[in-house]
Order: sequence, then C-alpha cells, then structure tokens
Amino acid sequence: MNRWQGKWALITGASAGIGSAIARELAAGGTHLVLTARRRDRLAELSAELSAKHKIRTLVCVADLAQPLGPQQVFSFTEEKKVAIDLLVNNAGFGAYGEFHKVPLERLVEMTQVNVTAVVHMTHLYLPGMIARGNGDILIVASTAAFQAVPYISTYAATKTFDLHFAEGLAEEVRRYGVSVCALCPGSTATEFFQVAGQRNHTRQTPETPEKVARVGLAALAAGKSSVISGFTNWLGAETVRIAPRRAVARIAAAIFRPKEKQA
Repeated sequence: MNRWQGKWALITGASAGIGSAIARELAAGGTHLVLTARRRDRLAELSAELSAKHKIRTLVCVADLAQPLGPQQVFSFTEEKKVAIDLLVNNAGFGAYGEFHKVPLERLVEMTQVNVTAVVHMTHLYLPGMIARGNGDILIVASTAAFQAVPYISTYAATKTFDLHFAEGLAEEVRRYGVSVCALCPGSTATEFFQVAGQRNHTRQTPETPEKVARVGLAALAAGKSSVISGFTNWLGAETVRIAPRRAVARIAAAIFRPKEKQA
C-alpha cells in the first residue's frame, strides 16, 4: 500500500482487531503512524514492533474516546508533535448486546460517544488541515449492520448507519478539495467485538480476518470509493435487505439475534 508511503496516518482503536490490522498494512507500505487507544501496553508493543520491522516512525497517544475531551486530546498531541495527518482512520468503536432497556444507560451513551460523536469530532478537527493542503484521506469503519435495523443491537446498528451516511455525504462535499472519504463496512470479523459486546456470533458465516478487512478498506479509499462492503456474502446480504420490506427485515433479524432464554 504505497499511496501513503512517507506520510502520517492516525488510527483510533489501534490496539486490536481491525485497527491493529490497518496499522500493520500501512506500516508495511512505509506509512508513519500515530496509534491511539486506551491500552498503553498494547499500543507500545505494536509501536515498537512496527517501527523496528518497517523502519517507520510511530507515536503513541493514549486516549479514551468515550470521554468528550478525548478527540481534542489526540488532536493536541499531534499538534504538539508537529505531525500533519494525511490519513485519518476512525476505527474505534464497540457494541453492546441485549434488550435495550436492560443494557446499562452509561454503556449505551459511551457507545454513541465513541461510534458517532468522536467520529464527527475527530473528522472536524483534522479535515481543515487536509483541505488547506489540498489532499487527505479519511477512512470511517462502519458495519454491515448499517444497512438495516438490528434488534438487540439496535443502538450499535443505528450508530453505524450514521457512520455510513456521514462518510458517503462528506465524501461528496470534500472531493473538490482533494480529500477522499470512505466508509468501510465489514461483517462478522475475527476480533474482540463479540466478547466486548457480550454477544455470540449469530451468523453461520466464517468470520473474515481483520487483515483482509483492512486491505479491502484501504484499497477502496485509495480508489476513491465512498463506501465498501468487505466480502461478497456480506455485500449480497446488504443488497438484499435494500429491496425487502423494512419491518420484515427487522423481524427476521430479531429472530436471529433474540437472546436465548436462560434455563432455570
């Protein structure tokens, strides 16, 4: 991946999963990296590995995007380091599984903060610099859940719908300034997502690897696409729900995702 060779990329949620895979893919192509997440130990380990293996510069910024001041903390860090971000990867995000009224409100609010508000905040902070320079790229990690209502992960699906529409709309706004924006929509992926969400994998589909998802997203962004779905089966499913009655889709999803009754 040579498009960003010698340039700087900032990846949120870089400590694991798709974020870590994107970092590795970019590092292999000679991109300098600002890695940010909450877990300092994982970031430090990844930073040391990639800088040694690929002879790139790496910076670590520990920040919690569930906190309203998190995005500004990251931006201030890159400003202090005098690093101009050419590629912003809004990857940080998480889900919470279960009946809406039973999920702790704090968890739902934090999810909305990370998946939606922080994406808007980070993009608003870094986009002006890209426009001023006449080039830049923004990758926003959404989900195939963005294409339909999904009972029992209703809030998560809604946040990813926002991410998808935000990316596609913004892509048309900023194209004339030399800036590209793309939403990456993975399906089931072999990451910590299900563990963090407290959810089992409800599909029979073999999860994709984060490495494959990372390559698909970066290639689509480099090609100027405003969105991409990783995997043919995932693409087919997303296209199918577009033409099906919305309530019927929600009912089918509810049957699939409904929590199992606990045995007495």
